[in-house]
Amino acid sequence: MYKIILGLLLLGSTLFAKVTDVEVTPQFIKNTKLKIIDIRTESEWAMAGVIKDAYLLTFFDERGNYDIEVFIENINKIVEKNEQFAIICYVGSRTHMVANLLGKKNNYNVVNLKGGMDKLIKQGFKPTFHSLSISQK
Repeated sequence: MYKIILGLLLLGSTLFAKVTDVEVTPQFIKNTKLKIIDIRTESEWAMAGVIKDAYLLTFFDERGNYDIEVFIENINKIVEKNEQFAIICYVGSRTHMVANLLGKKNNYNVVNLKGGMDKLIKQGFKPTFHSLSISQK
């Protein structure tokens, strides 16, 4: 039910979009100055590794539940409201939805890293597997 409501909210909130879609590449990760927020679950971080210096902030828990208010509260600890930042998940489907929620509904300036960690790893990116606890730096 909550996912349906979230979907309807996303559909009706396209006027003030600040969402940029970027195909993720190892070169983008190496050269970007943007803060990157990894919204995958802790088990996914442990399984596939993470981008060095990424902020680890789960959106959906292992059961698919989420708390938008807590997530936005945590986002605000990482970025300024007008600061552009990027989000990544495993294949890009969650970041597509969350980027729209953040950019179109809440007016954040967010970059959706399309293809996610799966694409990065297939392109030869070497993730890190240390310090996998949730970090807010």
